[in-house]
Amino acid sequence: MPDYRRATTPGATFFFTVNLLERHGNDLLIREFDLLRRCIARVRGRRPFETIAWVVMPEHLHCIWRLPDGDADYPTRWRLIRRDFSRACPHTERRSAVRRARGERGIWQRRYWEHQIRDDNDLHGHIDYIHYNPVKHGHVVRAADWPHSSFGRYVAKGAYPLNWAAASGRNASIRR
Repeated sequence: MPDYRRATTPGATFFFTVNLLERHGNDLLIREFDLLRRCIARVRGRRPFETIAWVVMPEHLHCIWRLPDGDADYPTRWRLIRRDFSRACPHTERRSAVRRARGERGIWQRRYWEHQIRDDNDLHGHIDYIHYNPVKHGHVVRAADWPHSSFGRYVAKGAYPLNWAAASGRNASIRR
């Protein structure tokens, strides 16, 4: 069995990609966006973390979290968020025999991707990646047109111009 080793630096900043199990044609995360936000807020209330940036796509999400000093337990946070979300969603997904035997829902991929942010350049590159994702996937023409991201917050702070990341290509990077 593979030995998955995760970064465990307390107080670090991490980039995550979390996917639904059935990605093709699935828009569950957008349909249940408010539920997802409530689940994240509930877990953040019990196990604090700062969301630096995020984007929720129809079938996956990307985010950057900064954990509190002395805390590296993002796996528990993700387990709780995914569990709470799954429990609150109607049972309409297809489940494999293996998932049924284990009593698992068929909503989330079992694994997720995490990357520990190394420095400011790495952080800003990942923030750009997050905000460009809806344009990359063809959901909108400009990053500002996607309502399920932190892009508007960055525009309000002056970090991006409103027309950043038009479909013709990224025309700027985040201001540092």
